[in-house]
Amino acid sequence: MKRILTYGTFDTFHWAHMSLLQRAKSLGDWLAVGLSTDEFNKLKGKKSYFSYEQRKEILSGVKHVDFIFPEDNWQQKRADIIKYKIDVFVMGDDWAGKFDDLSDLCKVVYLPRTPNISSTVIKQIMKDFER
Repeated sequence: MKRILTYGTFDTFHWAHMSLLQRAKSLGDWLAVGLSTDEFNKLKGKKSYFSYEQRKEILSGVKHVDFIFPEDNWQQKRADIIKYKIDVFVMGDDWAGKFDDLSDLCKVVYLPRTPNISSTVIKQIMKDFER
């Protein structure tokens, strides 16, 4: 069984998130998602609209996702790859090159982002609607 791993906040879940998860799952048989906790997002300077538990509930309804666990810090990725026996680590290509150091443990793949859509864009559009 080929095991795949990705990470993200997955706030304001949208089509590009679904596409990334679908493409990641197509690389193997089992997809784990490290979901950024609210506390970790604060450290990254991000504030999610939905709480960790709400985002986890949304992700749990995605058929491509087999397992969800909390992402608490930047350093845990190496340990997670070992713990979950990961074969392929997947991130969007906006992270290209940033995780190449993990290639001694598994294959590292950067998938192209879905053009013209992101949580940041959606949040800005929603803010504009409120005005």
